[in-house]
Amino acid sequence: MKTISVVIADDQALVRAGLAALLELEPDISVVAQVGNGREAVDAVAAQDIDVALLDIEMPVLNGLDATQEIARGGSGTKCLIVTTFDRPGYLRRALDAGASGFVVKDTPAEQLAEAIRRVHAGLRVIDPQLAEESLVAGANPLTQREQDVLRESAQGGSAKQIAASLHLSAGTVRNHLSSAIGKTGVHNRSEAAATALRNGWI
Repeated sequence: MKTISVVIADDQALVRAGLAALLELEPDISVVAQVGNGREAVDAVAAQDIDVALLDIEMPVLNGLDATQEIARGGSGTKCLIVTTFDRPGYLRRALDAGASGFVVKDTPAEQLAEAIRRVHAGLRVIDPQLAEESLVAGANPLTQREQDVLRESAQGGSAKQIAASLHLSAGTVRNHLSSAIGKTGVHNRSEAAATALRNGWI
């Protein structure tokens, strides 16, 4: 039986350790690295022969979605499985677009997580069924990349002028993007638009 080598990337040490302890009970799975952010995950994949990377989404330095994209582009053959507390339907589509082979939530039972690792290692795709259904209901992300960038900055409390400076845009362009995002999310102001986008995992 071939042992599946795994790296766990999560910014919470207790979560990393807990997942590692559970997975090490499986005879065919070996946790060869535990890291605290997406950049360290990418580096671990580059430095070692890793079959599957378990990645949280919201991590410092480099988030799990961007790390997935870098790993997928790196040509290592490492499969990426998103394991997160954030069961937002928009995250599922973004993860798959980034090159993830699977998406499960952290309260998935240990035996199901181990089976998900085996399945993605075998070249199959694993998606939490409830999240898949919610993603279909929610539909595709209606926001352009620039609208996502602007709303992400807005969610952090930046003014139009501050957002413009951060994204190297004019204040007028920022206001246009905000107006468009408000219309697409069907709300009344930019705060509600950012909240809606966050809730759906669009930003």
